[in-house]
Amino acid sequence: MNAQAVPELQHRTVLLDEAVDALAIEGARTDGIYVDGTFGRGGHSRRILERLSACGRLIAFDKDPQAIATAQAIVDRRFEIVHDSFATMDAALAARGIAQVDGVLLDLGISSPQVDDAARGFSFRSDGPLDMRMDTTRGMSAAQWLATETEQNIEKVIRNYGEERFAFQIAKAIAAGRAVQPISGTRQLAQIVAHAVKTREKGKDPATRTFQAIRIFINQELEELEVGLNGAFRRLAPHGRMVVISFHSLEDRIVKQFMASKANVPQPHRRLPIRAIDLPQPEMKLLLKMKPSAAEIAANPRARSAVMRVAERLAPIGAAQ
Repeated sequence: MNAQAVPELQHRTVLLDEAVDALAIEGARTDGIYVDGTFGRGGHSRRILERLSACGRLIAFDKDPQAIATAQAIVDRRFEIVHDSFATMDAALAARGIAQVDGVLLDLGISSPQVDDAARGFSFRSDGPLDMRMDTTRGMSAAQWLATETEQNIEKVIRNYGEERFAFQIAKAIAAGRAVQPISGTRQLAQIVAHAVKTREKGKDPATRTFQAIRIFINQELEELEVGLNGAFRRLAPHGRMVVISFHSLEDRIVKQFMASKANVPQPHRRLPIRAIDLPQPEMKLLLKMKPSAAEIAANPRARSAVMRVAERLAPIGAAQ
């Protein structure tokens, strides 16, 4: 399949230069191996390739078949696309004989083409099938899940992943609605939620949190993030950079806590007779937390919730620098 086979919907890569700059691809590091765990429409990947030398290498991952089709249009021997989640990074790199990489970039959430394509079912702005799968070739759609899941579990998902205070009322309304007819469309679900939510947040559709929650659950986004962060860390070389852009508080909390757990190591009481070399050592150094500029947000309002965190893996004490 070539790039023309995919409908071209506009996508602006958030924090494009800032994220690639944070990987510090310069000097000898231009010969390194890097991972773009979320290819999307390839904004970050293309910019990374511009900075790599002829000896460099980039492995990209994505679950979305349309993203894979876009990636396959890149003809570059330094580049490889893997049709899978970045949660499989550790095993995928090992299968390619790659023990360590010099940098990992994760741009979380969903892309504009996914949101704007009504056929994907991520948004209630236009009516479409209630799918919500990142990878449309496998797994259960949102419609199938809503048809079979218990009311109690639907409430739990909406409350935990959407941080929705009306989760009980929404789950009850969904259960009542599906008893009349299957819930198969995005507008249909949005209308059910709207009738169940009595108090609306200013400037936000009442269905926003419910759609977010179901999408996160269907794609196991938070679970995959935890697995992916650990896999990325295991493969990261000393002085390698981890750059993560998240778009809502649940993702950012996981990233923040993961990086902090590697950077902030509990120390024994200072009066205990322990040699410095035997003290627990931090494994990462926190480098940066950044949000998009006012100019970027004005040009791309979907960037407003983005948070980028950057950390560097430290070399063990006594290791050659």
